[in-house]
Amino acid sequence: MTDLADSQSCGHGQDAAMRRIVLPGVFRPRSDTWLLAAVGRSRAAGGRVLELCAGPALAGISSVLAGGGSLTSVDVSRWAVINARLNARLNGIAIDARRGDLLDAVAGERFDLILANPPYVPGPAPADRGPERATDAGADGRVFLDRICARVAEHLNPGGSVLLVHSEVCSVDATLMALERAGLGTDVVARRRGPLGPLLSARREQLEARGLLRRGQDSEEVMVVEGLRVG
Repeated sequence: MTDLADSQSCGHGQDAAMRRIVLPGVFRPRSDTWLLAAVGRSRAAGGRVLELCAGPALAGISSVLAGGGSLTSVDVSRWAVINARLNARLNGIAIDARRGDLLDAVAGERFDLILANPPYVPGPAPADRGPERATDAGADGRVFLDRICARVAEHLNPGGSVLLVHSEVCSVDATLMALERAGLGTDVVARRRGPLGPLLSARREQLEARGLLRRGQDSEEVMVVEGLRVG
């Protein structure tokens, strides 16, 4: 069954005006997506917007609705690409929705705003299929974050920024340092603390043993990290 929310029922602040469908098999956005969307709207000023690991592309659509411009989305899932096109059509915006592997899908292109909510849950190596493909990011949760940080600067126009959803369990300091090494100015621009989700709760003992969670910790801080290309 699909999840269809219209302007009377979907909530999430300004996202209440955004119509959306989440198709079966596509990762259903959670509170971290809406945190990313809120910051994306505040940075939106036209130009080219790219959403990586886009799923149904709701953060990108929200940003373009707020600030105009064009939207490109990238996801490894065929169904996510279809879903992104459906949601863009529901909201009356054009989208270039591509199936591909992170920034490889936009080789040689630059954008004014890049949004990403990549898999960041520490655990098994990234999966090739199934729901785990949207969550598992290797032993330290950084497989996708590191890949994005290493290359994102070359895909930003001057004055452009990248916004990354980030959990405290996968070292925000490592991300800030990686973006700084790439020549970007950095900041943590949004924070939200909430209860541990089902997956982190299920892996609590492993994460505590490795020092990624404190003993008895029952909440998680999720952040949005920004990398800004000044020149």
